[in-house]
Amino acid sequence: MSVEFRIWLSAILTLVLGAGGAGLFNILGFPAAFLTGPALVVTFASLLGLPAVVPNLLRNTSFLVLGLGIGAGVTPEVLETAARWPVSFVALLITSVATIYFCALVLRRSFGFDRASAMLAAIPGLLSYVLSLGTEKNVDLVRVSVVQSLRVLLLTLLVPLAMGLFEIKTQMLPRAATLMTPELLLLVGVTSVVAGFVLIRLRAPAAFFLAGMAVSTIGHLSGLTPGQLPRWMTLVAFVVVGSLIGSRFRGQTLATLGASFLAGVGSTAVAMLIAVAGAAFASWMIGLPMALLVIAFAPGALEVMIAMSVQMGVDSTFVAAHHVARLLILIAVVPLMMARKPTSGQDL
Repeated sequence: MSVEFRIWLSAILTLVLGAGGAGLFNILGFPAAFLTGPALVVTFASLLGLPAVVPNLLRNTSFLVLGLGIGAGVTPEVLETAARWPVSFVALLITSVATIYFCALVLRRSFGFDRASAMLAAIPGLLSYVLSLGTEKNVDLVRVSVVQSLRVLLLTLLVPLAMGLFEIKTQMLPRAATLMTPELLLLVGVTSVVAGFVLIRLRAPAAFFLAGMAVSTIGHLSGLTPGQLPRWMTLVAFVVVGSLIGSRFRGQTLATLGASFLAGVGSTAVAMLIAVAGAAFASWMIGLPMALLVIAFAPGALEVMIAMSVQMGVDSTFVAAHHVARLLILIAVVPLMMARKPTSGQDL
């Protein structure tokens, strides 16, 4: 049996479990079932020894589909609110820097992380960027990746539940009455793939997701590609992304997970408290629903939080803009924070 065949066999099993989790959570009425169900089921399977894997081809295709779906919801009416976003972006900048500083402080003082490992584990997103930085420094990459993965998993599971605490009607995206024709789907799909490879060459994060969103947004704003994606495509993409989250725990032992669990929970709690505070301030300043701002400010993975915004029925364009902005903020400030030497009496 070839290595490639074993990888795809594991991938099929992973996705079957993910689909089963999606179906079960959907029957139970769990929020964002097609995302949270696969994430939880595949996580447990990974910890029990399943060689869970989601091949890059499926991962990139799913991100592209989610990007296309979000771009299809962009309308001139949605963009009319853009004039009020700068205030929210300023709050996002402040909360992003505060999240890194205070989470790293907690990881150092309460859980014994060294300075570099604490800083990398505290970054709210950009896992691939975090790991690439970690390879250049003497840090415990396993510990960092476990804390980062726990943050994504906990937010994926808990943010939908938290939304139920807000008795505020969230903004719904305008939905087109018709579906895209197969010809238009093929056109935007091929164009997005080409754009995705261009972004990869430019070393942009989440290249295929951003490419799909950009191409679809341009097409819908211009009126060239009207209509929505078929619902089944979006749901399949959710299952793949949820399974991908769970597969991050592959190869981790229960002992390793247990040793880092409290660190992951503690740092996630601190990060979420800061995000909620920033969201509350932005909501008060610009008058948008608290539920929308919480997802936009939540320190989760870009694709996961945007996918969740679609599942939760809030303005995914607003959420996408904030999470893309957060990635750009992190790319700019993390090297500066990592390079800064602590002064006497300071930990960070």
